[in-house]
Amino acid sequence: MSGREGGKKKPLKAPKKQSKEMDEDDVAFKQKQKDDQKAMDALKTKASGKGPLGSSGIKKSGKK
Repeated sequence: MSGREGGKKKPLKAPKKQSKEMDEDDVAFKQKQKDDQKAMDALKTKASGKGPLGSSGIKKSGKK
C-alpha cells in the first residue's frame, strides 16, 4: 500500500490533438466570426456611452 492509494487518482493524459488542416470554408468561417466579434465590440462601446434605455425619470410607486 503506497501513500497515493487513498487520495484522488490522477487522470490519464489525453493524447495531443492533431492540428487539422483548415480548408477554405474553415478559413472563411473563422474570418466571419472575427468580423462579427469586432462589430459586436464596436456596438458595445457605442451603446455603453448612453444612459439606460427607456427611463422615464423618477419612478413612482403604485400607491396614491
